[in-house]
Order: sequence, then C-alpha cells, then structure tokens
Amino acid sequence: MNYLWIALGAVVGASARYFLSLLIARDFSSAFPYGTLLINVTGSLLVGFFLVFSTERVLIDPRWRLLVVIGFCGSYTTFSSYAYESFALMERGQWLLTGINIVGSNVLSLAAVIAGAALARAL
Repeated sequence: MNYLWIALGAVVGASARYFLSLLIARDFSSAFPYGTLLINVTGSLLVGFFLVFSTERVLIDPRWRLLVVIGFCGSYTTFSSYAYESFALMERGQWLLTGINIVGSNVLSLAAVIAGAALARAL
C-alpha cells in the first residue's frame, strides 16, 4: 500500500514539474535553466515546510510523508536535470552561468528549506 501512496504523489509531482517547466520555458530565455532552478527551490521549500509542520505542529498519518515528500517532491524536484544542465553549461564554456546555477541551486534550495521550516513553525 505504501507504494501506491508514493506512486500517486509521483504522478502529480512529475506532472507539476512538466507543466511548470513549459511555463518557464515559454517566458524565459533558454540560455539558463530557470525552470530547473525554480523547481528545485520550490520543492525544497515544500519539503522544509511539510516535514517540520507534520512533525512539530500537527500529527498526521505517516503515509502523507510518503505521498508528499517521497512521491511528489521526489518526482517534482530535478537534481539530475540540474546536474546535467550544469555540465552542459560547463561544456559550452559558460563558466559564469555554470557557477550561478551551481551556487544558486544549492544556496537557494537550502534557503528554501529553512524558509519552509520557519513558516511551518510560525503557524
């Protein structure tokens, strides 16, 4: 039954990732992977918020963690895309964009987890 919760979250997360990627690609330049960065940061925000909120603020069924964190966020966030896009920028000799992507993804995603946790604790 746990696999069903994870699978359900994964379907929604992957669909949300695809939809958001299309929106970002339509409105922003393809020279920088804005969609991947936004997805990693918002996924990190959700993980930080949900894990702190569901462990410190409310008691919920543990299956929600399977659905939201492992299923949804696991398929929504894009670490493999981030790694490949960083590599592609590096291969093209775009060192500044490579650095911005690596530092931005790591720093902003960590900051988003912290913000999500703070938001959960503030509620």
